[in-house]
Amino acid sequence: MLNDKHIAVYVTGGIAAYKSLNVVRELIKNKAQVQVIMTEAAQKFVTPLTFATLSQRPVITDNFQAQTQIDDFIPHIKLALWTDLAVVIPATANIIAKMANGLADDIVSTSLVATKAPKLVFPAMNTDMYENLAVQNNLKILKQMNVQIVEPATGFLAESMTGKGRLPELSEIMAAIKSNFIEKKLAGKKVIVTAGGTKEAIDPVRYIGNRSSGKMGFAMAKVARDLGADVTLITTVDINFNNMNIIKVQTASEMMKQLQEIFQDTDVLIMAAAVADFKPVHVSDQKIKKNNDEDIFNVKLTKNPDILKTIAATKTNQFVVGFAAETQNLLSNAEKKLASKNADVILANNVSQKGAGFGVDTNQITLLEKGHEPVKWDLMSKTDVAKKFWDFYLNK
Repeated sequence: MLNDKHIAVYVTGGIAAYKSLNVVRELIKNKAQVQVIMTEAAQKFVTPLTFATLSQRPVITDNFQAQTQIDDFIPHIKLALWTDLAVVIPATANIIAKMANGLADDIVSTSLVATKAPKLVFPAMNTDMYENLAVQNNLKILKQMNVQIVEPATGFLAESMTGKGRLPELSEIMAAIKSNFIEKKLAGKKVIVTAGGTKEAIDPVRYIGNRSSGKMGFAMAKVARDLGADVTLITTVDINFNNMNIIKVQTASEMMKQLQEIFQDTDVLIMAAAVADFKPVHVSDQKIKKNNDEDIFNVKLTKNPDILKTIAATKTNQFVVGFAAETQNLLSNAEKKLASKNADVILANNVSQKGAGFGVDTNQITLLEKGHEPVKWDLMSKTDVAKKFWDFYLNK
């Protein structure tokens, strides 16, 4: 995917500069051509020689260098024309401010101003700096300029604090880079994905739930996003994905309400969430205390709304996909669901099968479509399942 792609890696003066070494190494492993450009402050954290060794190119550090790997006396212009993707990692508050306001006073900022290729920015800094209103306003400006911003992760920071400001994991960084070279076959499409298991309260402490991790839905949403779709993820899980509208819910009723508000303005609905079939009739306002005189505690349940059936009944030209997580009679149960829910496709999986279903990274799907014989897919990663599904959709 990255074969011979020209990727300019801009390293600025934050402690996370050392993590950029792994990014450059991974880009080279993926056959990309990498040119590293460093600010003066970045060179205080990592030497240019280290990056040059990994990238197999001299590092550009000075706008007035007479000779560079790109062999030009005006390196920032030649570099800008050479670039297929500009990656700023780590992006300090300083470079974010310069980019947002068009300042150009060193090799990094002048090159970025001159670059028309897509830009991918990875902010990394102390939490208080990241949350500063000026920094957030500058990030908003960059988004308005179609600069891609990958939000930092939350975790242990250099100052022995814990908060938002870390670079994401290498796998996430590479996924964001690679997504720029995926053909945007879903551009212009609006996609809704539901994910995770709903939670129905018994009291303020306890709830009825299920084992769904949300991983299958997340994969569906991320692949759709990378293919250019406008994705809304409705989920019960605390999660954050860049360039995706995320709506957090808990119960089946909350999920239904959100879908009713936005379904008519979508193209594809993927109902990957594991929705509780029942909820307690009465929810206690206080924690229910254990009574030592009673060995049995009864909870009276009532049916939850059938979200898939209710929403699919209102479709006009939307493509609706449901999931059938079964432990027995997979095909017969999935076929009944396809016939009764008004879905276009049911993706069925046996959650009792090893390596498939809840909480694992792989799945084995059987696709059922009206008027067609069921098609059984091999056991594969949930990301590959998502890619296979979207290929199916795009080739319909």
